[in-house]
Amino acid sequence: MDWFAPIDLYCERADIGLWAEPINALSNLAFPLAAIWAWHSAGRFGQRRTIVAILCLLAGLIGVGSGLFHTFANRWSEYADVIPIWSFVALYVLSAIALVGGAPAGKVARIGVISAAITTVIVLATSGDGEAHSHEADPLNGSLQYAPALLALVVFSAITLWRGHAIRGWAVAATGVFALSLGFRIMDLHLCAVWPMGTHFMWHVLNALMVGLLLQGLIRCSPARDGVA
Repeated sequence: MDWFAPIDLYCERADIGLWAEPINALSNLAFPLAAIWAWHSAGRFGQRRTIVAILCLLAGLIGVGSGLFHTFANRWSEYADVIPIWSFVALYVLSAIALVGGAPAGKVARIGVISAAITTVIVLATSGDGEAHSHEADPLNGSLQYAPALLALVVFSAITLWRGHAIRGWAVAATGVFALSLGFRIMDLHLCAVWPMGTHFMWHVLNALMVGLLLQGLIRCSPARDGVA
């Protein structure tokens, strides 16, 4: 594997230069902001647990990894992009079960680390070749990989609505924002001719908002319990 093979996937990138996607790269600042917002709320609501700290850290790392990918645009930076994303997804699902559903958070955190490791291995094993893509070759612009995440959010929202859980508003809002962000990701290459900078930066901004909403829901709607990680 060539770790430095250039990857050209987005409308804004017109060459293989280091700073060829400034808007896509800088829009990732939204993720650390979402993490800071969440950590501030965790302090307000007495939820500065280990599991919440890890989730906030991963949220910030999503922005760092994606920023690296849209700056260097090669194989190693692609992994820096996708690994924090799927690690966050794996751990958040288990955290929601623990902190919202009432399962022991310490035990779920350990399971979450294992799940994140397994997810990382799967991502490494299934990642595609580093080459330029086009909307003719893939009308969804590689977005089909996020279908499981959208399905998980829809199911999560449905369950919280069915149970009347306090987190339901946050879950539904996060699901709607993620569906909208997927639309911007899909349309990126389709609009190059009329909008050269593309729409992928909105995928970052809206995903950061989605992450922020999920974290806020988890933090604000979890019962305060002493002695739990």
